[in-house]
Amino acid sequence: MSVSQGQSKLDKVLAAARDYKAKRETGYREQALKLYPWVCGRCTREFVHSNLRELTVHHKDHNHDNNPSDGSNWELLCLYCHDNEHSKFEELIQYGATTETKVESATYNPFANLKGMMKK
Repeated sequence: MSVSQGQSKLDKVLAAARDYKAKRETGYREQALKLYPWVCGRCTREFVHSNLRELTVHHKDHNHDNNPSDGSNWELLCLYCHDNEHSKFEELIQYGATTETKVESATYNPFANLKGMMKK
């Protein structure tokens, strides 16, 4: 294989990787991570890059095809709270309850004192 053929193959691989990354970033998870602070909407656990894989996007109406660009159908939940949310929904369907217990969104604001922390 000549150097130009190797370079051409590398160019194709890099172009495919860039395309894949661009497509992935347009996905709802990446959009939600850009819109919202990396905090679970239920237990208020904070996330950083090293454990971000444990933060999931929950569709409030349970319809994964409903992905408005403003994020109004999404909330970020940790793996445990997300699993709990889906368990409650499954129980609602299975047992035919007429009312679903509404869980209030978290009120904790991890950025409330950001200006003060930045001064330190």
